[in-house]
Amino acid sequence: MREAEARTAGDLPLDVFDPAPVGVAAFSGPDHRLIYMNYAYQQIVGERRLGEPARAAFQDIDQEGYFDLLDQVYRTGRCVNLRESPFRFGDHPLGGQERYASASLSRISLANGEDGVLIMAVEVSGNVECTKSIGSVAEERSRFLQRYQSLLQIETQAIWVSDPDGRVLEPSPGWQRFTGQSWRELRGMGWLDALHPDDRAPVMDRWTKTVELLSRWDAVYRLRTPDGSYRHVRARGVPIVEDGQVVEWVGAFTDIEQEWQEERHRRLLDEAAAATADLADLNDVLAALSEVIVPAVSDGCGIYLLPDIADKSGPSPVFTERVVNTVRDKGSTRPPLRTERFAFESDFARVIRTRQPICLTFPPGMPPPGAAPPGAEEWFVTMRVNSMALVPVVVDGVVAAVVIATVWQDREPLSTVDVDLLSRMLDHAHTHLSNAMRFQRTQRVALALQNYLLPDPPQVPGLEIAARYRASATAAEIGGDWYDSFVSPDGSTILTIGDVVGHDLGAAVTMSQLRNMLRGLAMDRLEPPGDILRRLNIAIELLDEEDTATCILARLEGPVGGDRWLRYSVAGHPPPLLVTHEGEARYLEQAVNLLLGVGYDMPRTSAVAALPARSTLLLYTDGLVEVPGEHLDEGLERLRQAAASMAREPLDSFCDKLLTRLPMARKDDIAMIAVRLPCA
Repeated sequence: MREAEARTAGDLPLDVFDPAPVGVAAFSGPDHRLIYMNYAYQQIVGERRLGEPARAAFQDIDQEGYFDLLDQVYRTGRCVNLRESPFRFGDHPLGGQERYASASLSRISLANGEDGVLIMAVEVSGNVECTKSIGSVAEERSRFLQRYQSLLQIETQAIWVSDPDGRVLEPSPGWQRFTGQSWRELRGMGWLDALHPDDRAPVMDRWTKTVELLSRWDAVYRLRTPDGSYRHVRARGVPIVEDGQVVEWVGAFTDIEQEWQEERHRRLLDEAAAATADLADLNDVLAALSEVIVPAVSDGCGIYLLPDIADKSGPSPVFTERVVNTVRDKGSTRPPLRTERFAFESDFARVIRTRQPICLTFPPGMPPPGAAPPGAEEWFVTMRVNSMALVPVVVDGVVAAVVIATVWQDREPLSTVDVDLLSRMLDHAHTHLSNAMRFQRTQRVALALQNYLLPDPPQVPGLEIAARYRASATAAEIGGDWYDSFVSPDGSTILTIGDVVGHDLGAAVTMSQLRNMLRGLAMDRLEPPGDILRRLNIAIELLDEEDTATCILARLEGPVGGDRWLRYSVAGHPPPLLVTHEGEARYLEQAVNLLLGVGYDMPRTSAVAALPARSTLLLYTDGLVEVPGEHLDEGLERLRQAAASMAREPLDSFCDKLLTRLPMARKDDIAMIAVRLPCA
């Protein structure tokens, strides 16, 4: 066995017993190789050769059952105590003379995985009758044995000992090397001064409770090193109990800074990926990332989104939109979300050009000129910002955004390690950012196309007509929802709404074809809406036998200033909702027919409903009322109550509030068209 291995048990050096006033020896393995003796033990048995088995190293011993005791303790793990046991050494300077020793033998675990035996002994020759002296030394021996056995349970870099109340009572060379604290500074509760200011109160509170409960001490905190930096350590300790009373606490601490940083990095990278996994909207993805960054890495996080097409013609300024502004304290002020201009020579623009992060540190509240983003200069001073990091967000080879992280007041400034972590977090979320950007671009094009396909309502004297369309928050492609309204040759107002099954380009194409055919059929001749839908259904067969759609076709009839009525037919669509000025709301549930694409030449019914003055008629698609896992009737009743409560709202406000107040899954498009009748 190498000497280094021989002098270590677990992670504890046996040298801890060098100054012990009792003899300590350690043996390893079943042949009990001698691996350690302190000076006090050598005084008892003389010098012995380390590395030899006990039977060879102590072949001159004359003590009944000595080697058998080593075998017994090694095999069973039970401690053995000897009191005033006689022994002789043939080649000892006192050879042949009978001597006496009190000793204890315990099994221990060693660093190489082997078990061994620890002997702690005190010679009592010539003093066997002095029980008081023997008892005192035996107590000290027992104390050291308990301390050693306790320390074997914990990893250690430096050892500490405190009194029963938790006040350090012995110098710790390891602590002094790690923190630079002298014994005068360490003693008592002085060790707390070496802790990070943010850790002192919680550590003291926890230590006090540990002492009161006599529980095992296990804590992670930051210690100041001689150069002024802080490193994470794990401190562990246990009480030493004799006769039911705590006589001291013994423990150790280990530097775990690298382990802590690696675990922190893993945790934050996983959190960043998880937080953005199910989000499609780019702003939502960026906001979720900021919530992970704050407060784990920084106190504040602003994210600036760059335009899809940036001006690369020369040294021009950069225009960007601040879309996220997250701070540690939700009640704190923050710069507003708005478009900002950065000069070409600014650090912000340089980060975009070089794609390399920049980290700046400065006195709290005193950023160098031009460091603070436009519009945030006063905020940097008020919050006493002491450092900032600008990190580019590179997605699919393009700088899509820039993250500006800030740290305030007395918190440690951002370091290169923090900046590297920010970059890694953004890289870790690259897939989700890329998907969100593609989704945003595709949805922007799809929404523009959808708005082009859905015309503005006509201007009809005596009527208010409002229409709304909201695209799915999770689908990038154009959908199959549509609405339409126009004035027929006889002067009546036609209203229609529908939804083609599916949510892709094919559904959008079918939607456009159906809408145009329905408009043509309704303008072709004056007939009941059900008959028009029957003819439309026959035409659908020519498009695609697999296409299906829901639809409402309604004709608003009656003279201006007189009674009005609605002639309508429903093809598998949620029913029209009629809301009176007095706040009564009911669904028009007659003329219900099969959806389009089924029963091509079957007759379809129509119905007529009277429309009171100042009432509101609402046609809508199922995205307004459907919630996954909920029966459709619950969504319909929720819509009915909400519409009734807003019966007297201006029509535009009525439509907007329905879109914002009702709980919706946002996984489907929503189309709606509403008509407000005039006074009688």
